[in-house]
Amino acid sequence: MTTPPFGGGTLPQGVRSRIIHGGNGLDVHILEAGYERPERPLVVLLHGFPDLAYGWRRLLPIMADAGFRVVAPDLRGYGRTAKGPTDYNAPLAPFSLLNLTRDVVGLVSALGYRRTALLVGHDLGSPIASYCALTRPDIFPSLVLMSAPFPGPPAFPFNVADAGWQTAVSAGQGQSLSDALARLDPPRKHYQQYLTTRQADGDLSSPPEGLHAFLRAFYHVKSADWRGNAPYPLRGRTASDLAEMPTYYVMDLGKTMPEVVRPFLPAREDVLRCNWLTEAELDVYAREFGRTGFQGALQLYRVLSDPALNAELRLFSGKAIEVPTLFIGGRSDWGPYAAPGAIDLMQSMATTRLAGIEFIEGAGHWIQQEQPLRLARLLLDFIR
Repeated sequence: MTTPPFGGGTLPQGVRSRIIHGGNGLDVHILEAGYERPERPLVVLLHGFPDLAYGWRRLLPIMADAGFRVVAPDLRGYGRTAKGPTDYNAPLAPFSLLNLTRDVVGLVSALGYRRTALLVGHDLGSPIASYCALTRPDIFPSLVLMSAPFPGPPAFPFNVADAGWQTAVSAGQGQSLSDALARLDPPRKHYQQYLTTRQADGDLSSPPEGLHAFLRAFYHVKSADWRGNAPYPLRGRTASDLAEMPTYYVMDLGKTMPEVVRPFLPAREDVLRCNWLTEAELDVYAREFGRTGFQGALQLYRVLSDPALNAELRLFSGKAIEVPTLFIGGRSDWGPYAAPGAIDLMQSMATTRLAGIEFIEGAGHWIQQEQPLRLARLLLDFIR
């Protein structure tokens, strides 16, 4: 199906592209399948960074064939939902987790549904999906999180009324993680810290090798195609623990992300063998991010790094997700371990009805593109 802005052959048959008014002051670009019968149960798929609704293209028709109406939006700041480049100085409040949650609630309502059959969030879509289920279980009664486990909302200190002032403030007196990483040999920095900087958008948007080559290297090195991905749980949260991850997570200090991933650009023959991301499909990503830049996509990282912008989330301190939940990771993805302890917290505190933790063989970070059939099997079994 040829549907602007996509070139011929880049969308599977039965998947359409359109823009709707999403109900939270946002015109939302969606890809959808199974739309011919609007009475079908609704499945909503939320992408992460740097991705688009297009990242779900292989899963959409599979889920539609199973009897669902399946919708994947470009999130606020991304793709055709974005209204063009976002300035670094633009207000961050529209990108707060609760406003992004409202975006999803508004989308479901605009589509004429009171509830979904399933909500799936991948990477940065995972915390958005988590707060959807945490705050509106009536609309999102079934949840799947991919790559990024949910450790729970930020909590107020508990039972410290008689602990004394010194105990309450002592946690803030230690060396910051960024300082500790910078003191390593060689010096390092966390990728999320880098993505909050003013220069990150320009680095990603205009790399010397070109956007297409940068994205090819980035998607490749985080996939199961790169043999160097052999993730495992980290011992702790110290700088030396985190530095065990590949440099695309804990970067060499002073390097940009394109410089970090440039050595991993696959050879031409490897590109031709990559059937989960063809050159024509990669062109879609290059065109979209070339048109919008990355700043809109980076805004949530800035929100997540700012305690003041996350203060409203403490309203849910101590609250757990109470709907049936499934976590899925790629066997070759470091994402599930990037926040040490998050999986344990998801199991012990952040959810009450965790149905399981599944890892898909032959998948790195881009599970829905690398192994859509295996992913669909897990999703359908979970729904049933």
